[in-house]
Amino acid sequence: MKDVYLSKCDEDLMSLVANRDSLALETLFNRYYPALCKFTSIYIKDYNKAEELIADLFMKLWDKKNDLQIRSVKKYLFTAAKNLAFNEIQRVKLPVLSITDRDDTLDYPDSYLNPHEQLTSRESYCEIIGLINLLPDRQREVLLMSRIDMLEKTIIADVLDISVRTVETLLYQAVKNFRSLTADRSAI
Repeated sequence: MKDVYLSKCDEDLMSLVANRDSLALETLFNRYYPALCKFTSIYIKDYNKAEELIADLFMKLWDKKNDLQIRSVKKYLFTAAKNLAFNEIQRVKLPVLSITDRDDTLDYPDSYLNPHEQLTSRESYCEIIGLINLLPDRQREVLLMSRIDMLEKTIIADVLDISVRTVETLLYQAVKNFRSLTADRSAI
């Protein structure tokens, strides 16, 4: 019986959820839970808390199943997840993440770098981060979501409520501006 649900589109599943079909909700949960947890943890830096927030999101979805008018389930879920993350940040007064908070993502190419190479690599990393922070907000956001968080363009478009073409344009402009900034930096 579950196999029938796996082949259904999100909107069909949401219609079934509105008719009190718990297997439809379970299918949506299994389809989106891992991606939503990863996405939410980008903002709050706590995967366990992200899991809790996403579980609550699906509970609220079930509780309000008759009141919701959702055209795109995927877009709704990612937007709701982002809003829950921001609410959590406000609730506990977590600092909003910036690129400088992402030192844990720095992977050195070789673990046997000597101290001078490590220092040079670290300085280069900090300079790159500084240049990325000079980009306009929307370009920086799209660049980080694409290159650091490794999100697909379609997911970025859904989350930011813009078209995929706009994501591509912003990404192109971000890379172009970044190259310009690095060229200007090397002239100094």
